[in-house]
Amino acid sequence: MNIAMVGLGKMGLNMVLRLLKGGHTVVAMDRDAAQVERAREAGAVAAADLDAVVAALPSPRVVWVMVPSGSITQSVIDELAARLSPGDVIVDGGNSNWKDSQARGAALAARGLRFADAGTSGGVWGLANGYCLMVGAEPETFAVIEPAIATLAPPDGYRRVGPVGAGHYTKMIHNGIEYGLMQAYAEGFEILQTSPFTLDLAAIAELWGKGSVVRSWLLDLIAGGLKASPGLPDLKGYVPDSGEGRWTVQAAIDQDVPAPVITLSLQMRFRSRQADSFGAKMLAMMRNQFGGHAVKRS
Repeated sequence: MNIAMVGLGKMGLNMVLRLLKGGHTVVAMDRDAAQVERAREAGAVAAADLDAVVAALPSPRVVWVMVPSGSITQSVIDELAARLSPGDVIVDGGNSNWKDSQARGAALAARGLRFADAGTSGGVWGLANGYCLMVGAEPETFAVIEPAIATLAPPDGYRRVGPVGAGHYTKMIHNGIEYGLMQAYAEGFEILQTSPFTLDLAAIAELWGKGSVVRSWLLDLIAGGLKASPGLPDLKGYVPDSGEGRWTVQAAIDQDVPAPVITLSLQMRFRSRQADSFGAKMLAMMRNQFGGHAVKRS
């Protein structure tokens, strides 16, 4: 099929390459001319701006937006909507909030445009392994974009999970679960690292990957990371969050669902950003006040 990719960052460009390898005709556009040139060298049609993107596509046009979530995504979709024709399709493959996707889908439908929200998992490994794609769209819209979806995903690695909004909602929960898994692995390996034994953490990660209950692709990545940098001396323990963990916790609150593991995993990320927690200072001060317990001075 013919498809455009707007946004050629660490995932967008790899998606272009995978689509080209699958035989699709891809129009590529990004603010970074160097990224556009990389796509062109790989076989894509280079587009300098959104006008060029629209002009290069036959009807019904399909434009995949792969830019940072929030105002940038909204701006790109608004600009595309002003240029596209009824029946054309916009796909948002970024980490947008599902409620924003519902609103965008409704606004585009009022103009005769079609919309799909594609929760995309696979990261920088997607080019080689494929992307797990959770798509929210009407069945007719999904049928238009399915050839590209099938190429981007590994075998059986994609699904229309529901109407517009369902794709990003499903991906949000996926990321919330990811927070909990990552935190459990991090805590377990810290306990191993501080044990009374001299343990090879990378070897243990590899061992657990061979038939254990906790084996996973994430554990394989842990093994590789620890083998490349035992003890992680060059890393700071500062952990950002993309927002989807927060949205998952908020959804749990809104839906009256207890989610202590995911919630605490998010809170631990907040703690990682404090060089010296004021709350921890308060705890030390209170213990000193009521019990005369010793404190450490900075």
